[in-house]
Amino acid sequence: MEEGINKRKTEHIRHCLTDNVEGVNKSTGLEGISFIHNALPEINFADIQLSTSFLDKPINAPFLVSSMTGGSELAAKINQNLATAAEEKGWAIGLGSTRALLESDAHKESFLVRKQAPTVPLIANIGAVQLNYGYGAEECQRIVDLTGADSIYLHLNPLQEAVQDEGDLNFENLLPKIEKVCSELNVPVGVKEVGFGIDGTIAKKLYDAGISYIDVAGAGGTSWSQVEKLRSTDPLKKAAAEAFNSWGIPTKDCIVSVRSELSDVPLVSSGGMKTGMDAAKALTIGADLVGFARSLLKAATKSDEAVIQTMDQIELELKMTMFGIGAKTISDLKNTKRVSIMGKSLLEE
Repeated sequence: MEEGINKRKTEHIRHCLTDNVEGVNKSTGLEGISFIHNALPEINFADIQLSTSFLDKPINAPFLVSSMTGGSELAAKINQNLATAAEEKGWAIGLGSTRALLESDAHKESFLVRKQAPTVPLIANIGAVQLNYGYGAEECQRIVDLTGADSIYLHLNPLQEAVQDEGDLNFENLLPKIEKVCSELNVPVGVKEVGFGIDGTIAKKLYDAGISYIDVAGAGGTSWSQVEKLRSTDPLKKAAAEAFNSWGIPTKDCIVSVRSELSDVPLVSSGGMKTGMDAAKALTIGADLVGFARSLLKAATKSDEAVIQTMDQIELELKMTMFGIGAKTISDLKNTKRVSIMGKSLLEE
């Protein structure tokens, strides 16, 4: 029987699969962006290329299997299916929080997926708040070495921790500790939120501290205050969590805000991404990579083939969007003027 951190990981998965865990009246903001149809695209659909690179590795599409889970029996099956599919499709892949890898001997295989994904970018993951609870560069490097990761995320999740029954709440003076990790690790260090977003001001502080890339993980998808509310056995926390069911910065606003402060930092857009057209919108306004999580989760409980089928659909949707505006490459898409943002057409500029 699973206990402690392993039990929590299984509960997280089950709530995300079976319950309504999205924020209330909160969207990604991408519905305010639309593309201007090109009736004469002057390209061959067969020539459309999605290839790009991330962490100095080539990838077949500008997509990331976002960090979701690990540390339980169910998570092992899910991560192995996700990793196999990511390798087949040439997507980058992130692991769920790997603290359980160091703190529990149970289900270590759920994090050790390098054999299923030997060539694509693999990102390990640990909560930044753990730097105030005995973790440091040495433990982060150990996680990287154990997983064979190309990079590690430090995830920021203050609101989730505040609602979680077992939450770690000391976020004081984390920035200098993040800077120390960045300076001592032998791989790039990224930062991600978990669904409430990172704005430009915070992104710049992180970048100045040595962070190599930012994953905004904005609002509009899974709300981890809602997930933890469902798990909680504390009636006070359950009631208080309701006040935060629409909390967070929409993903679109995060991208725009970060790009206004940092024009060149590698930027990942995750948080509520569901379709290839969502991805196209995010790429058009400044993202370099687009992360999908719960869109892939259900398929990952079945098989790697089911995940690949979902990935195929996302890629087709992106290609169809690019065909519809006459963009042959990701660079063409990122520089297109055939887009309207909040009713303002870039073609008119």
